[in-house]
Amino acid sequence: MPYKTVLVHVDESAHASERIKIAAAIAMAENAHLIGTAMTGASRYLVQARMLAELDPNLRTHLDFLHARAMRGLDDFEATAQKLGLTSFEKRMVDDEAGGGICLQARYADLVVIGQNDPNELSPVVMPDFPEYVVLYSGRPVLLVPYSGHFEGIGKHVLVAWDASMPATRAVSSAIPLLRRAQTVQVVVFNPHVRPQAHGNVPGSDIALYLARHEVRVEVVQRSAEHDIGLALQALVSELQADLLVMGGYGHARFREILLGGVTSTVLETMRVPVLMAH
Repeated sequence: MPYKTVLVHVDESAHASERIKIAAAIAMAENAHLIGTAMTGASRYLVQARMLAELDPNLRTHLDFLHARAMRGLDDFEATAQKLGLTSFEKRMVDDEAGGGICLQARYADLVVIGQNDPNELSPVVMPDFPEYVVLYSGRPVLLVPYSGHFEGIGKHVLVAWDASMPATRAVSSAIPLLRRAQTVQVVVFNPHVRPQAHGNVPGSDIALYLARHEVRVEVVQRSAEHDIGLALQALVSELQADLLVMGGYGHARFREILLGGVTSTVLETMRVPVLMAH
């Protein structure tokens, strides 16, 4: 399914412009509508109880401050979209923290673009588990952009991490619009002997054939990793000079504590190129 609505998280961070440019490039290539959404950080439940703000002038002043800060990010988004020549875009301000607000808006988008958390740039709006939360609860493929580096024309050389799981299946099918435009797509299967029943006699051949029917040119790579597959995957990204990684996102939550799979956690912490994940 093509991307017809792309949602990008907008804020005042130093890294926002990079993910906006990436989201805009995808929207232009797909002839899609781009939505830039900024969260104020104010609880939507508090804002809905407007009487509280009316009774407390200090609270009203603080809400005005939060709205002004979000609007500055949206103004930057609008300026970037206009500069790039986008013809279909809009900006939205949402009273909520970043995770809840993005997940709610994601229900009406085909692709969500957010940033990796920068440990040196704390935000009162974005919680530390923001990327993990969006991957697990948005119900949409999520393109995560690293906080360091500049990325021109992502998706020319794509590495797909394949383990025949449901999250990996969702990630691959969600990435097809990007994969079809790629110059090279390599599918890596780590330690296929661990789950031979899932991979068949020729590990990677079934997913390669599936993608070939979508006019995606694929090369299958088999690798072994004795310890941390996440680190081995990142090393392979560098070795193959991939500019996009596609993989499943694994984990579950206990209240707001996010419990991630080992590979997912490693990639979220150490990514050096954009990563498309689906849960």
